Amino acid sequence: MRLGVIERIWRYPIKSMGGERLASVDVDERGLLGDRLYAVRDAEGRFGSGKNTRRFRRMPGLLRLHSRCPEAEPLPEPELLDPDGVPVADTTAFLRRYLRRGDVEVAREGAVSHFDQLALSVLSTATLDWMRTALAGIAVDERRFRPNLLIRTPPVTPAFVEDRWLGSQVRIGTTVCATFVRSSEHCVMVNESQQDLPHSPLVLKTIAQAHAMRMDALGTVTVPGTLGVGDLVTVIRP
Repeated sequence: MRLGVIERIWRYPIKSMGGERLASVDVDERGLLGDRLYAVRDAEGRFGSGKNTRRFRRMPGLLRLHSRCPEAEPLPEPELLDPDGVPVADTTAFLRRYLRRGDVEVAREGAVSHFDQLALSVLSTATLDWMRTALAGIAVDERRFRPNLLIRTPPVTPAFVEDRWLGSQVRIGTTVCATFVRSSEHCVMVNESQQDLPHSPLVLKTIAQAHAMRMDALGTVTVPGTLGVGDLVTVIRP
């Protein structure tokens, strides 16, 4: 059964920052190669985010920054871009000035994963289009929800179709296989401003009222490979 095709691919080399849009990407058991491999970390070991928890430290403004992998092999430290999209020469010095914190640095993932939940996240255009209708007058696109893959679904597909995908094993393109396990519970990050997306508390409120703060599908990669824009996503085992 065909679910749709890949419309856009997003990778986020530094966690909680804006990502980079890709035409194709290699995928291994961890997820998209280089995705969230780095994070902003403070002296207490807490990671920069839009929220405060035992694990995260709220650092306003992170989403207005971007990161990208400077080479074909995304293992070196990513390149950081300022709010105007200009690469910065010294990542640590820039972040300390920008965040007004003298204890932050960009740290590579260690023994504890930087992923909040599972490695692969996908969102359907059906759900995204529903959000745009529900939030008429508020700028909404997939960047608010930070999926790795935006899947173009057929025109008659209902919103929150991702619920139907949970438990399925799928093939993405010709090689990559994944299993959709559960949806993610979104937080205040979806409300935050980034580039041309203004802050709006209505985004999370709408998701909460319509679908218990859940939208998208999270999965694990079972067969690595390469995927690209336009690749088919098909169910191989429901």
